[in-house]
Amino acid sequence: MKNLIVAQSGGPSSAINATLAGVCKFAFESGKIDKVYGGLHGISGILEERIIELNSILDKDEKLDTLAMTPAAALGSCRKKLADYKEDDKEYKILIDILRKYNIGYFIYIGGNDSMDTVYKVAKYCKENNIDDIKVMGAPKTIDNDLCETDHSPGFGSAAKYIATTISELGYDGDVYNVPTVNIVEIMGRDAGWLTAASGLARINGHHVPDLIYLCEKPFDINQFVSDVKRKIAEKKTVIVAVSEGVKNSEGRYIAEVGDRKKDAFGHVELAGVGYVLKNVVKREIGCKVRSMELSLMQRCAGHIASKTDIEESKLIGYETAKYATEGGAGKVGIFLRNDKNGYSVEVDFVEISKIANKVKQVPIEWINEEGNDIKQELIDYLYPLIQGELPLKYKGGIPETIVIQ
Repeated sequence: MKNLIVAQSGGPSSAINATLAGVCKFAFESGKIDKVYGGLHGISGILEERIIELNSILDKDEKLDTLAMTPAAALGSCRKKLADYKEDDKEYKILIDILRKYNIGYFIYIGGNDSMDTVYKVAKYCKENNIDDIKVMGAPKTIDNDLCETDHSPGFGSAAKYIATTISELGYDGDVYNVPTVNIVEIMGRDAGWLTAASGLARINGHHVPDLIYLCEKPFDINQFVSDVKRKIAEKKTVIVAVSEGVKNSEGRYIAEVGDRKKDAFGHVELAGVGYVLKNVVKREIGCKVRSMELSLMQRCAGHIASKTDIEESKLIGYETAKYATEGGAGKVGIFLRNDKNGYSVEVDFVEISKIANKVKQVPIEWINEEGNDIKQELIDYLYPLIQGELPLKYKGGIPETIVIQ
């Protein structure tokens, strides 16, 4: 009987461990897998043979349930970009040797866009070198919701729920005062504005905030922004602005781009903070009290306010991905297909990794208003089911109980 190894990569989320729990649940109860190993810190850890056995660590259903509600990446993460194996296949040979050493027949990598680049390369290497004893599969994860082919991405619903709740609370805080104030909230989303769009869900229960929403799908004009803020502050004292970190001008340059255009391993330009930039614009052009806030890391791993829908779907896609691998599936990634005919539901399907790796799904332009400073009802309707439901948390010492694997 073959073994399975699972690893996590990229940015953490409130739901990535739920996918890990789903993978392990199938492996433990299927009778098709002997041992389940975890690769610590993604592909980097596997290449360094930092591998642990999970069977004894997660030997009870209650531990898997706690793992599913534990935020961040329990196995650790990395942002390593593998070389093109046609130019340098050294690491690929090391990887295959290590996997065979542990009698691993199934390798499941949980991650987002950049992680799927790794899955794509390893799966293609195996195929072109007739390595059919190891099945490589991708399990999706990204709070950015920018993976192509899938209706939405595991981890996004919980981040969206946190953002909507936080914006609503900021709105009530701002309404207390009678002094002209602008609060600019910078939300993650370098090339896709899904998370910023989720701020609009704060209006579900009748609140007016956010007053302005700027997504990175439409060009951002500083002068129009100033006009928008002036108009809103004339209507009410406190204005809350939600803006994607990745908004660009009409020339395609990030508003918050660092001057030296420094990039990371995957070619992402370093940004200085659009909220800070716009704060200075408001201070200079309008002169009122102004704050800049970044939800930053908090929006990624707010497990205390996770979406039940998101957690359950994340477990489902982990379970189904492991099952698919044992049935001979390889070189693919799980996706969600939405069905709204008789109430919201999803089913899991699988597509070739090449359709997802290094591609970005943006918010449809037709779901953004003409002025580019708000979203339409169609986008709210899309987002709404993803944040529904809450799971009971176990508390220990007054804070949510979690499980530590490393």
